[in-house]
Order: sequence, then structure tokens, then C-alpha cells
Amino acid sequence: MHHTHRVSTHRGHQSNDDCVPADPRATFGKHVRKLRLDRGLSQENLAELADLHRNYVGGVERGERNIAIISIVRLAHALKVKPAKLLERIP
Repeated sequence: MHHTHRVSTHRGHQSNDDCVPADPRATFGKHVRKLRLDRGLSQENLAELADLHRNYVGGVERGERNIAIISIVRLAHALKVKPAKLLERIP
């Protein structure tokens, strides 16, 4: 089943792009969570390895954060994958 949603812009306005299949932040976050759990890491462990705050990692996994490229690189290195691996599930 394909879900669509409205994407909020940085100013909180709604985009009219209803053809977006899923929020890419949520897709990214679910993938990070899967990779973290596959490696037996807690959010706190991952945050420490990535030099990020544990609350930030939780927000990323829940799709609440529009993550910066530097944070993607830090998470990838902490998970021992290439940054592109974290983005592979985003259509």
C-alpha cells in the first residue's frame, strides 16, 4: 500500500505535492533504526559513536528531524556503512 502525505516546509506551510509516497524523513529514520538494532546498539550508544545528542538521534529515527549532511555522515560512520546506504530506501 502506498501512503501519501503533505510535506511541511521549514516555515510550517503545507506543500501541495501529494504525489510524495512517504515522508523521506520517516523512511530515513526507520532505516537508521533498523541498522542500529541490527548492530545491537542503543540510541545512546549510536549517539555517542556519532558525536550527536541522544535526543537528536531519537528525533531522526522518528522522522522528526530534517537531518543535515554532516549528521548523515556521522551516523553512517558510527554504523560502519557508507552515507549512501542510509539513503538507499528513499525513492
